[in-house]
Amino acid sequence: MKKEKYDITGMSCAACSARVEKTVGGLSGIDNVAVNLLTNSMQVSYDENVLSQQDIMQAVEGAGYGAAVHGAKQALPAEKQAKDDMESKKRKLGWSIALLMLEMYISMHQMIYSYLGISVPNFIRTVFDGPENALAFAFTQLLLVLPITLLNKNYYVNGFKNLIARSPNMDSLVGVGSAAALLYGVVNIYYIGWCLGHGAYDLVTQYSANLYFESAAMIVTLVSVGKYLEAKAKHSTTAALRKLMDYAPKTVLVEYNGIETEIQADQLVVGDVIIAKPGTVIAADGVIIEGKTSIDESAITGESIPVDKTIGDKLVSGAVNINGYIKYQAHQVGEATTLNQLIALVEEAAGSKAPMAKLADRIAGVFVPIVMMISLLTGAVWLLGGYGGEMAFSMAVSVLVISCPCALGLATPVAIMAGIGKGAENGLLIKSGEILETVSKVSTIVLDKTGTITKGKPAVTDIIPVEISGDELIRRGALLERNSEHPIARAIVAAASPQESAHSEVRGFKAVWGQGIMGQIDGESHYFGSKEFIAKQFNIEEKYIIQGEKIARQGKTVLYMATETRLLGIIGIADTVKKSSRSAIAKLKELGLRVVMLTGDNEKTAAAVVANLGIDDYVAEVRPENKAEYVKKLQINGEKVAMVGDGINDAPALAMADAGIAIGAGTDIAIESADAILARNNLLDVVGLIFLSRAVLRNIKENLFWAFFYNIICIPAAAGLLYPIWGVKLSPMLGAAAMSLSSVCVVLNALRLKSLNLNHSYMEEDYNSKSKGAEAVMEKELKINGMMCMHCQKNVERVLGAVDGVEAVQVNLEAGTALVKCQKDIPMETFKNVIADAGYELIQ
Repeated sequence: MKKEKYDITGMSCAACSARVEKTVGGLSGIDNVAVNLLTNSMQVSYDENVLSQQDIMQAVEGAGYGAAVHGAKQALPAEKQAKDDMESKKRKLGWSIALLMLEMYISMHQMIYSYLGISVPNFIRTVFDGPENALAFAFTQLLLVLPITLLNKNYYVNGFKNLIARSPNMDSLVGVGSAAALLYGVVNIYYIGWCLGHGAYDLVTQYSANLYFESAAMIVTLVSVGKYLEAKAKHSTTAALRKLMDYAPKTVLVEYNGIETEIQADQLVVGDVIIAKPGTVIAADGVIIEGKTSIDESAITGESIPVDKTIGDKLVSGAVNINGYIKYQAHQVGEATTLNQLIALVEEAAGSKAPMAKLADRIAGVFVPIVMMISLLTGAVWLLGGYGGEMAFSMAVSVLVISCPCALGLATPVAIMAGIGKGAENGLLIKSGEILETVSKVSTIVLDKTGTITKGKPAVTDIIPVEISGDELIRRGALLERNSEHPIARAIVAAASPQESAHSEVRGFKAVWGQGIMGQIDGESHYFGSKEFIAKQFNIEEKYIIQGEKIARQGKTVLYMATETRLLGIIGIADTVKKSSRSAIAKLKELGLRVVMLTGDNEKTAAAVVANLGIDDYVAEVRPENKAEYVKKLQINGEKVAMVGDGINDAPALAMADAGIAIGAGTDIAIESADAILARNNLLDVVGLIFLSRAVLRNIKENLFWAFFYNIICIPAAAGLLYPIWGVKLSPMLGAAAMSLSSVCVVLNALRLKSLNLNHSYMEEDYNSKSKGAEAVMEKELKINGMMCMHCQKNVERVLGAVDGVEAVQVNLEAGTALVKCQKDIPMETFKNVIADAGYELIQ
């Protein structure tokens, strides 16, 4: 199936979009079609072996509208089209209001003088007052109304065209109502002329008072006010998209054969070496090959803190180089860049529909014909009831103009647009409007472990020195591992200070596959690896074996270091939990969601993570296809499932879930399979996505309620049901005003979503602040000599509790131990020093 986007012109209401959708959806070979009134766009999936672009565009044109492939030369960019449409409506509205004010002044000058006491120029009264001036009075009004009808001719042209095609829409309601009032006034002019010729001056006065030209002008002008505000809303809701577009540089500085050359950004090709000076925008996705700098990625990820980058680090288009001079090689250019894909993603999502939007469109499609029948029935009832043609006509026209389905049509698109824009501003990239509705109904969140809950790369978590300091233990480990590319080796090297090992080297290095490594440091043989590897050299004391097993039970990798005769220490390594994970999982549970973890990791590691974070359930050692099967099983049991992952192995489950959510730093396949992307790689953004989706759905329901409530109340009032009881009658002018107000209220309510502050709505602290449970809590058991009494116990608790990163301390006086819970890795040397300063001795 081929998927394409088309720009549609000529649509004015939900009935229009429903007609286009129905027409295209009826073509053979169409898989799916979604028309968006707010963006004037259509998303189509079709079999290109059965249909062509031309067939689709001809079908749209046959329905009375224009169509062009999105991005084609004849089609304006969406943002420019929205701006031009807004400016055009603004000009027409300005002239319409000016002429309407003049027309109303002339038609109501006697009322203005009689009831308001405002003086009227003598020439007005001389030219227009009295039966003898009735023709001048009526004809002048007609001349003022005609330009207004010409300025707003689309209501008449489109309205009657769709009426003839038996697909009436909002334009049909407005056009028929306004044209009827206009025609009624023209007929009255003929009556005035006939009465003047026959001396029937009483009838002249009567016909002069019931021209309805001001109603004909007021109807289209007030509707145009609503249309202008809608156009302004369309332009406003593309603000996030325009902001992204503004980041794309027009020219770039490249290096060809050592010479700097400035070229157009669209001329870049893969492999080009691009120069980025401080303050310039990254033009293509690539990798730094020279220099180092800080990069502001807020335009893409929403993260305000700059990221340090150096040789080998990846860059994304749209980011800003802050303070360094760098050269980078382009890996993705043009439409393939992150920025352009993000723009396309936001455009596509804005053009998609939620199921609730499709329901509203279907209702609007049948609503207009029903209203026209109600209008005819209303006129007939009042006429047959003996109230006269004027009363019957006024009631029928009022029903037509008050029953506009615009509010129904706008209820969901404008809310979805505002929600998607707000998400993009906060690093939540939403691929469709449908996903917003789906996420709001999710009952179970399934999380991948590695790269989603955890950082996806190992780090040193435990350092237990025996005969040397913790820093020295890490230094020697880094010396042995510094030439290895294994992730565990990189973790040890990263934990060491480069300066400490700069002047040392390893001789006689040897690796024993699956067990460990060995080599000489400062002339002494060192062994670094598993417990079994070290046990081949000498027997390890039982207490150190117990300590290692305790670390292993936490799902960590345990490495022992020794010489030929003595144990030097133990190092624990694990894939550490992200700062945001604990808080995110707690908040998801607060929202009433069940949290499940799926991982291909071993049972021991999975159990440790689950126990640490309070996850409801988990499945360990699971294959990629089994992840998808597990998601399907939950769905069969009636659960609405959201899957969050980042790897290739998560792609099947992401596609299977009701809502697939990918971590932005994940693989391309995972991102492609997902419905939403967390650009900031922060699990707390899942909470933000749920919060946003619920706000959007709540907003849509509010809009639909008020749109339906408005019609339920106003149509009976316009039909005159209140007249026999209280004498209340709505004129066509009041009907037009009420109709426009309903659309304006819906738009303004939806735009409230733009004021949502997602960060502060679901987070108690900033992303980078120190918070409870920000890191996986590590436990260290310290053996302390010299404690004699409760005073000693309290003293040790005090000094250990004052160490930066220590969360809790539990001292056992009888055993002579202290159990320390840490929020970060703290070297044993630090504990040794503070305990020594307090007058005690740290043994281990």
